[in-house]
Amino acid sequence: MPVMHFLVRWPDGSEADCYSPSTVVGDFFAPGERYALEDFVERARRALHIGSERVREKYGFACSAAMDQLAQIEQTAAAFAGVADAAVTVIELR
Repeated sequence: MPVMHFLVRWPDGSEADCYSPSTVVGDFFAPGERYALEDFVERARRALHIGSERVREKYGFACSAAMDQLAQIEQTAAAFAGVADAAVTVIELR
């Protein structure tokens, strides 16, 4: 199953290399695009759940790494919840 990484820049300028067990993340994000914080989290949530379910369909169990990645995204995003116009930039998909 092909995996995909997506490099993001958080509102404070920090960057994170994120993991997806599936290329489906490419259906939700485009390199160079900025997403409002809540939109980014919701897109990541949907993409990672789909990727995890694809793993379940193929191997019979969900992808815990996808859920761990989602938890990390949600935790980091929570730190910016009160920041006006907070946005996340997707730097690249690979």
